[in-house]
Amino acid sequence: MSQSRRSRSPFPIVTPFLFALILMTEPVLDAQAQDISRQAGYDRPVTPSKQSRSVVVAKNGMVATSHPLAAQTGLDILKSGGNAVDAAIAVNAMLGVVEPMSNGIGGDLFCIYWDNKSKKLYGLNASGRSPYKATRKYFADNNMDEIPLFGPLAWSVPGCVSGWQALNERFGSVSLKEILAPSIYTAREGFPVSEVIAHYWKVSAPSLAANPGSARTYLIDGKNAPGFGEIYRLPKLAESYQLIAEQGADAFYRGRIAREIVAYSDKVGGLFTMDDFLNHRATWVEPVSTSYRGYEIWELPPSGQGIAALQMLNLIEPYDVKAMGPGSTNWLHLFCEAKKIAFEDRAKFYADIDVVDVPVNSLISKEYAKQRGKQIDMKQASQDVRHGDPKIINGDTVYLTVVDKDRNCCSFIQSIFHGFGSKITPPEVGFAIQNRGALFSLDENHLNRLDPHKRPFHTIIPAMVTKEDKPYFSFGVMGGDMQPQGHVQILVNMIDFGMNIQHAGDLARIRHLGSSTPTGKKSSGPGIVEVESGIPNTVVNELESRGHNVKRSVGGFGGYQGILIDHKNGVLHGATEPRKDGTAVGY
Repeated sequence: MSQSRRSRSPFPIVTPFLFALILMTEPVLDAQAQDISRQAGYDRPVTPSKQSRSVVVAKNGMVATSHPLAAQTGLDILKSGGNAVDAAIAVNAMLGVVEPMSNGIGGDLFCIYWDNKSKKLYGLNASGRSPYKATRKYFADNNMDEIPLFGPLAWSVPGCVSGWQALNERFGSVSLKEILAPSIYTAREGFPVSEVIAHYWKVSAPSLAANPGSARTYLIDGKNAPGFGEIYRLPKLAESYQLIAEQGADAFYRGRIAREIVAYSDKVGGLFTMDDFLNHRATWVEPVSTSYRGYEIWELPPSGQGIAALQMLNLIEPYDVKAMGPGSTNWLHLFCEAKKIAFEDRAKFYADIDVVDVPVNSLISKEYAKQRGKQIDMKQASQDVRHGDPKIINGDTVYLTVVDKDRNCCSFIQSIFHGFGSKITPPEVGFAIQNRGALFSLDENHLNRLDPHKRPFHTIIPAMVTKEDKPYFSFGVMGGDMQPQGHVQILVNMIDFGMNIQHAGDLARIRHLGSSTPTGKKSSGPGIVEVESGIPNTVVNELESRGHNVKRSVGGFGGYQGILIDHKNGVLHGATEPRKDGTAVGY
């Protein structure tokens, strides 16, 4: 049987504290993900001289995302007269059906949008806030020195649907009813589970089985994940989508969906009240940027981590990276050292700018980068990097991108954080709730400290590049702490090494682990440099000789999508991640 349904087996009620103990898993997807990835063969990097596929080219419109059914859904919206925002929402809704471990309406949304009519970039932070009842005292009284990574205590209000409505009202040309129709049909009638998705679904099955709602929603007979090529249905999600199509965001924040979530929160020991939903709003923000070799690189300000990519680029720019060459020891060493510096500032300063003062302009200034860059030693890996003092200077999954025929551009990222979020699913709504609240610190002196009705630090970040005041490249790389690291590697591959947008994403990646975190954990030593199989042993050995701890790894290097606009020829170039099931499609 391959249809979601209620199991006849009784389930125990699991308290949030026991649930957190059961689900001691590693960030990115689950603790077993990397080992199973090795067995399944999801490491698909190429060598510097080769790429996995051709760049997709089209004239009128393009969609790039991590699942072919979602990409086709967005393309259908474009071909029927919808614009980039309409298509992006449709793609996101379909991804919530066919890739439910990565995203869904139980999570948050961020977007950078180029409106070609006004010739302006707009930013949207549709992330949710902590419950009013979530206080540091609550956790202290329960003898907890950090917020559990999983379970209902990690919940924050899902912001995705508020983001859909905000985008649709301001820039959309098609009703939510029309936009959501394909996803409603697919959730109700079923979809074939794709290869990579089946892999990660299986990884999460044991933790999903620990919660009755998740087991009923996402497992066959409450036990097994659907396999590759099996048809799976999400009928309760179809019902929730139908309510949103008919009633808009009110269905989610004021109506039945909110009531179901709050009631289930009470049942499993969560902290949600109706006021948490009634008082949620998405926020329009101003994107921020830095220049890099003649290009303007745009990210969103905190509570996300986008400016870490800008800080890294500022630190890298003084070096002749082109002469170093792709995949070289010098380049990878420089990358790691720049990351360490930027991430220490990330751990110290990035937080909800509606609540605390984050010195964004100073952090992304060239002057500050010049000061911080003095720490970089090209012959030796740093062992002890600390945050800077930016105030002396004046002055955060699935990713998708859409460009329409009018050259409106949507860089759009949406996530429930870990695989299937908190692992908790209110059974009557049909989707898992995110675990973003786990990213708060319980240190009362930390800028990212937990307070009621506050946004946590966020990892998901869309990006866009402009050149000569025109949109040039809309892109993103999903994957937790890998995201700003992925942004920088993609951009350097294109700008410094002259690669096309597909090759830039295919090239073997690295990621550095071990920096201090916005939850209060401190770095120790040089950290770990994880590398894909495309990095040769000679480079690994040379990095180790400079003091880096290098580990070969499979999985966790992000999921990239990108669309470049060739204004001269009137052509769109699309690229997609070979490490995922995705595709770029155009017409």
